[in-house]
Amino acid sequence: MKREISPPSKKMLILYRVSVALLLAVVLALAVGTIIGLSRPSDAEPLLRFGSNREKRDASPGRAAPNTRPGPAGEATSVFSGLGTFRIPVAGESSATLVLSVSFPYPANDRPFTEELASRIGDFRTIATYYFTSLPAEKLVILDEDAAKTEILRQYNALLRLGKIETLYFSDLMIVE
Repeated sequence: MKREISPPSKKMLILYRVSVALLLAVVLALAVGTIIGLSRPSDAEPLLRFGSNREKRDASPGRAAPNTRPGPAGEATSVFSGLGTFRIPVAGESSATLVLSVSFPYPANDRPFTEELASRIGDFRTIATYYFTSLPAEKLVILDEDAAKTEILRQYNALLRLGKIETLYFSDLMIVE
């Protein structure tokens, strides 16, 4: 029995050749990039930069890196605001809610301490929530903010092993009925 095979159409043949050519071009580009990357020293500047050079400009000598500012003794500090906004129901019969955001500065270059802070977010939220839920509604209305910051800061620092928090900032401190 004789089988006849029809030749592929010219369009399909062109499409096949273009696809193979594109695939070979990608493989060649990856190979050249790999060779260039392996031959360059590890501390070399990038060959191409996309986007603005704002980060490089901001980190020039005499200026702090983005989102940091000089702290005591000239070290860079960042503000830890990863605790988010608290919405704490006020004790008592009212349906009021305390809305609060807590943040604090920390050394930006201390990576182990930064990781410890990130791992303690749940504990920090629990401490602040427990502190404010334990206060009666009358005390929340005339809240001594400094005393609250001092007590919460003491409890936060009791948890920490790799560093200490120096000060706390409260923002969005309000009671919503």
